[in-house]
Amino acid sequence: MYDGIINVYKEKGFTSHDVVAKMRGILGQRKIGHTGTLDPDATGVLPVCLGKGTRLCDMLTDHDKTYRAVLLLGTETDTEDTTGTVLETKETSGLTEKEVQDAVLSFIGDYDQVPPMYSALKVDGKKLYELAREGKEVERKPRKVTLYEIKILEMNLP
Repeated sequence: MYDGIINVYKEKGFTSHDVVAKMRGILGQRKIGHTGTLDPDATGVLPVCLGKGTRLCDMLTDHDKTYRAVLLLGTETDTEDTTGTVLETKETSGLTEKEVQDAVLSFIGDYDQVPPMYSALKVDGKKLYELAREGKEVERKPRKVTLYEIKILEMNLP
């Protein structure tokens, strides 16, 4: 049996559970867990704990993380990402880089965030995105989040 942590690059289209199932097949062992659910459309590093390393899963899950995002301004969807049905579009051609930068950087700090219905958080044992796909909406309690830093790497306005 293998013990430890392996960082796996999760490709788009796979769930975190899919990665664990694949690792179980490759390594031939059952005691494997991941340190946080990544959206199936997300790509990125998913730490996978093996054997005795699974004791660390809970300790690693609630630590600070780094994300890279691409923003599409002026489009609202039912899933709050680009995979959803477009609900509304707004004209963005008048935006300046300074206005966008100020808006993005305003998210730095502590605030209460209501989790979106299309998220992997569980309510009564069921993932919110599963409920959302069934057409159900449930009350979600705000959660304290902190954004320590935002770096704008590139901006391509119309």
